[in-house]
Amino acid sequence: MATSYTKEFKREAAELVLDKGYTQKEAREAMGVSKSSLSHWVKQLREERAGITPDNRKAFTEEHQEIQQLKAKIKKLEREKEILKKASALLMLDSYH
Repeated sequence: MATSYTKEFKREAAELVLDKGYTQKEAREAMGVSKSSLSHWVKQLREERAGITPDNRKAFTEEHQEIQQLKAKIKKLEREKEILKKASALLMLDSYH
């Protein structure tokens, strides 16, 4: 069964490597996580620090979490706008008949 870790835990594990001078092996042993998990987390935190917001994973940093929330809000508003456009077109058609 796959273990689920919080984004804070993942960020802290990655920070051991990126900020505290741990090797990935030392960080894995200290945190009790797999090699592939830690590698993914380190890569993601590096990318976020380089300004890349993850598309299919929860962001680790507050800045990128906010970006993800704003992108989700934009998508929702765009869907609502499309619904309103379609409804408006239907109402216009109805008024001509």
